[in-house]
Amino acid sequence: MGSLEKIRQDALANPANLRFADLRKLCEHYFGNPRQSGSHLVFKTPWPGDPRVNIQDRGGKAKPCQVKQVLAAIDRLEHG
Repeated sequence: MGSLEKIRQDALANPANLRFADLRKLCEHYFGNPRQSGSHLVFKTPWPGDPRVNIQDRGGKAKPCQVKQVLAAIDRLEHG
C-alpha cells in the first residue's frame, strides 16, 4: 500500500480499480475503526443524518460506487 495521498489520487483517477485494502486504509484514517455488518465494514462520520460509510470487498477490489461515496465523505469532512 502507498501513502494516503497516493491512494486518494488513485481513487479519484480510477475508482473502478482501487484495492479494497487501500480503501479500508483511507476510511480507517479519516473515520476510525469500523464495525462489521455481514460482509460490509461500516464507518461512522461526524455529521448528523445518515452518518455512515459502508464498504465491501469484491474479490480484492473496492466497489466503484463505494469509492466515490468515501471520497465525497472525505471531501465533506475536510471542507465542510
